[in-house]
Amino acid sequence: MIETTMHDQASGLRRLTNPTRTKVITVTGGKGGVGKTNITLGMAAAMAKQGKKVMVLDADLGLANVDVLLGLRVGKNLSHVMQGVCDLKDIIVEGPHGMKIIPASSGMRGMTELSTAQHAGLIRAFGTLEEDVDVLLVDTAAGISDMVLSFSRAAQDVLIVVCDEPTSITDAYALIKLLSREHGVTRFKVVANMVRSYREGRDLFTKLTRVTERFLNANLELVACVPLDEHVRQSVKKQRVVIDAFPKSPAALALNALANKALTWPVPRNPGGHLEFFVERLLVRDEAAGDYLSE
Repeated sequence: MIETTMHDQASGLRRLTNPTRTKVITVTGGKGGVGKTNITLGMAAAMAKQGKKVMVLDADLGLANVDVLLGLRVGKNLSHVMQGVCDLKDIIVEGPHGMKIIPASSGMRGMTELSTAQHAGLIRAFGTLEEDVDVLLVDTAAGISDMVLSFSRAAQDVLIVVCDEPTSITDAYALIKLLSREHGVTRFKVVANMVRSYREGRDLFTKLTRVTERFLNANLELVACVPLDEHVRQSVKKQRVVIDAFPKSPAALALNALANKALTWPVPRNPGGHLEFFVERLLVRDEAAGDYLSE
């Protein structure tokens, strides 16, 4: 009996002192129409198929489309949470392969004009969720709003999606510039999307790094080249993720590879000293571990 009790206490202490951090990846890009949501959902589905507990936050708070692309029926959304009608846990819906979706609102100007304090409150709300989450993918809105900057800074990895258009390069550079100079984010992972070849993707990445290396203190890494693929458009019409609708398609294979790579990215064990998603869980567990040790 004594041995069992000691074993239970030791197991509990290990859980408290070695909390598992949720991997948080913000998918952004500056320009609209570069395929951020398709990249986000493709990664999420691929990870969930491997048994990971995946959550997707639709952070386009004024023009939500994650639920539409998945053909989900949504009742309440983030606007109801911000109005105090319900809690964050009350709006979660289930998507393909058991992934959890946090839907945003559409056509509500007020949701695009939230204050910095409200952004912080929303980020902190994730610390109240009781369910375990291995990976949180944050699909941001287009542009360089305070909301995009807040959600990017609160993640461990920022994934910049670009396509071969001058405006895409310009907008991605503007976003990287703001995050690096004003928010201390210096490491970025880049996805070259809708490219006709790997070489085109590399050339696109080179165009971006040519200006960032010259003017910014930022480190960029090309992590995927996702090909231009008609199957993506067809899967959108079907309201299915491309890796499910056309699992052997070039885009699906590239997204699976990207998801596998993302799962290997290291997760810092300790908070970074600024506002982060799920950071409250670590702080609460640290306090609990301290109380446990003092007993």
